[in-house]
Amino acid sequence: MASATITEPKLPSEPALIVLSGGMDSGVILALLQSQNIQTSAISFFYGSKHGKRELESASSLAKHYQVEHQSINIESISSALKSSLLKNGEQIPLGSYDETNMASTIVPFRNGIFASIAAGVAESTGKRNIYLGTHGGDHRVYPDCRPEFNRAIAEAIAFGSDSKVKFHAPFEILNKAQIASLGLELSFPFEKSWTCYQGGELHCGKCAACIERRAALGDNDPTNYETDRQLLGNL
Repeated sequence: MASATITEPKLPSEPALIVLSGGMDSGVILALLQSQNIQTSAISFFYGSKHGKRELESASSLAKHYQVEHQSINIESISSALKSSLLKNGEQIPLGSYDETNMASTIVPFRNGIFASIAAGVAESTGKRNIYLGTHGGDHRVYPDCRPEFNRAIAEAIAFGSDSKVKFHAPFEILNKAQIASLGLELSFPFEKSWTCYQGGELHCGKCAACIERRAALGDNDPTNYETDRQLLGNL
């Protein structure tokens, strides 16, 4: 169940570029930017993940919903040099709740660093002063490029590399999924347009860690159709 109301973060008013994955975390940041009337563009990356097609479909849908310019960049060739169960050439994605040992295979090495670096170049080229990633507090244990220490380091590198023209932000870095869900509900975010599942099937599988976390965060407010629910109904 989504947690109690949280204070809405106040974001810088200069033009922004958001790395929009199609998931609820970056999607709620987009909703927040729009609610504060900040000029925003979105960028998405196709990097060869198993759920990449569904993510891009959701990112496009969210960009249209919020009427923001959206650019998709294909960097799939990089997947041949990386190892992760999230990638098409990777092993089977583990099922069950987040656990450091269980979920280690889903790490895509330096993914957020790669995304942030490309986004910084695009932002500087297009006059965007701020870039946003949707990393959140629940990812800290498993994913090293989601931790506050990483965010501070990449923010410094981007500031140096752009001669302070571009600033990096991860406004949800200390929030958990339930808090993000609560903020999304306050902002009337269309959760049904977002995609979370690692499997990339017709429906959210309901069994992978991402689905389990999504369901727990949204509780009774979850509009998602899960494959596990379809299977349960089929057995009745």
